[in-house]
Amino acid sequence: MYKLVVLTDSDNADGFRLAGVDVAVADSSEDARRRLNQLLDDEASGIIAVNEQMMGAIDERTQRKIDSIYRPIVISLPIKEQLHMGEDHRAYLSRLIRRAIGFDITLRRG
Repeated sequence: MYKLVVLTDSDNADGFRLAGVDVAVADSSEDARRRLNQLLDDEASGIIAVNEQMMGAIDERTQRKIDSIYRPIVISLPIKEQLHMGEDHRAYLSRLIRRAIGFDITLRRG
């Protein structure tokens, strides 16, 4: 069975982990390119969802590789734009979790 992997920054990684998704963390554009290429070469990867800002920083060679293979499928996630629109961070994560698993979960700091 192929897996869904989210490639994102450390600020958003925990929200995806709470949703039960495999997460690869990258904290720079160079790290994101390196991690994305590793995920593209991983036979277990079925869908790779990439933080939209990271997706904009990938090089032409990696984009050609993505365009030439049928699996894994690479999609971009518009993460930061949603937060800039003034939405509460917890509400945004709750909405992501609801979309992923179909349940409302209230996130509280301990």
